[in-house]
Amino acid sequence: MIRIENVESKDEKTKVTLEIMNALPEWFSPPEDIQRKAMHHREYPFLAVYDDEKVIGFAAIKRHNHYTAEIYNFGILREYHGNGIGHRLMETCTEYCKKHSYRFLTVKTLDESAEYEPYNGTRAFYKKEGFYPLEVFTCVWDEENPCLFLVKVLE
Repeated sequence: MIRIENVESKDEKTKVTLEIMNALPEWFSPPEDIQRKAMHHREYPFLAVYDDEKVIGFAAIKRHNHYTAEIYNFGILREYHGNGIGHRLMETCTEYCKKHSYRFLTVKTLDESAEYEPYNGTRAFYKKEGFYPLEVFTCVWDEENPCLFLVKVLE
């Protein structure tokens, strides 16, 4: 049975982050970046997805200000893609943000100009979830990894 849980334990946030991000090297690398993000997640609102007792995904939400939160990291194991679990997790993130009176939810992902196949599905997912592209930045990560900045208006 698939369930989504709010995780409060900092150690559990780290454990889930490392397990999922290390299992998805097409989206998350290098190892030192994964370690750094695992430490950041300890301080963020964090949701984990379980299939019975097996962790299969997570979302970390970064609060920017009174109006805006960000999907800082989001990942579902590849074998669970395409069956609505990511949608359920994003709905849970959206409800969390609405409950805390945020008006905007943002996300950063790799722009299509980088021509890296794994992110084609990522961009399509965010579009399907109601995110709109605002701008592409080459100064967030680097010129070879242009950052597409997207926003979803929460009502």
